[in-house]
Amino acid sequence: MSGARIGHGYDVHRLAEGRRLILGGVDIPWERGLLGHSDADVLTHAVMDALLGAAGLGDIGQHFPDTDPAYAGADSLKLLEHVAGLLRERGFVVGNVDATVLAQRPKLAPHIPRMRENLARAMGAEPAQVNVKATTEEGLGFTGSGGGMAAHAVCLLIG
Repeated sequence: MSGARIGHGYDVHRLAEGRRLILGGVDIPWERGLLGHSDADVLTHAVMDALLGAAGLGDIGQHFPDTDPAYAGADSLKLLEHVAGLLRERGFVVGNVDATVLAQRPKLAPHIPRMRENLARAMGAEPAQVNVKATTEEGLGFTGSGGGMAAHAVCLLIG
């Protein structure tokens, strides 16, 4: 298949005590972390879903089911490396990824450069091809009240 293809990804996880907060592969010191079967890296999960969607390969639930004990506590960047391999096998390269994390707290801006580097490395791309933003929802909804975090991602694949 040749040409450019776009994809969109979305993921959400609850915040919970006793969990690490990992976003874009960065372990962020904070009082709570994201609850999930893997490391619950909501940002990386949204990026994977965007890539898989653009390639017409389903979603992360199909590739890494939360019912499979092999993925318990899994490093989401390793899963992203696997997704990038699937794309390469089909002749796709990442044009760019743009992602937004929705979180009231903590402040994520100091961690964004490392998130970009981690995501780019896992995809076999350059950091300039990966954009990560963070926003609050001004106290509205489950992300605004601190009940969880969400992320959106869009991507362009070239094949």
